[in-house]
Amino acid sequence: MTTDKAARIHQILDELHPMPGSPLAHETPYQLLVATILSAQCTDARVNMVTPALFALAPDAQAMAKLKPREVLKLVKTCGLAKNKAKNIVAMSKLLVAKHGGVVPQSFEQLEELAGVGHKTAGVVLAQAFGIAAFPVDTHIHRLAGRWGLSRARNVVEVERDLKALFPEDRWNALHLQFIYFGRKECPARVHDPDACPICSWAMSGAKRKAEDRKRRKPEKPKKRKSSSAKR
Repeated sequence: MTTDKAARIHQILDELHPMPGSPLAHETPYQLLVATILSAQCTDARVNMVTPALFALAPDAQAMAKLKPREVLKLVKTCGLAKNKAKNIVAMSKLLVAKHGGVVPQSFEQLEELAGVGHKTAGVVLAQAFGIAAFPVDTHIHRLAGRWGLSRARNVVEVERDLKALFPEDRWNALHLQFIYFGRKECPARVHDPDACPICSWAMSGAKRKAEDRKRRKPEKPKKRKSSSAKR
């Protein structure tokens, strides 16, 4: 039953988002790596606003490795977790130059050795820069896999494993992007009408609908006021 559901979802995603391109603007694998690091807890639109100036200053690992983190921070400060990202981007670039001659490696193991590069980031670079089969799971994919009953969606490791088992390997790279675009446009986390959704309308279970409905109706807890002595 889940296999049939996956096949139908695959068909709908192909119809709605037939040729998905990378949402992160880049010209080289290195620039995609930097942009993906910046995209954690930050919108792709925001990343695309800051990277032109950053890449104009440092288009490759050799140039970035010569910068101080504070110089990078000035250009990426509007991204979430900017201080840590600036530090990681410089450290990653130095290690990339020292161990790989500034060339982005094409394996999970080597990429994940770099500062600021986790499994998802490595997967994005391998899939989008080199065409190597990967199914990196972000918040959109995690949410949709749970909504559609494709995975129990308890953590990204399980979601990735379940999705890889359901879809053909030669389609993983495209599907990763199709899930993301569909999650943003047709199936957002909030203000979502399952009955109007091309996939949730038939793939979402009644129990999942009720759970999301209860969550939406649950009143938000009032925010605690900061004391007058708190630092700002």
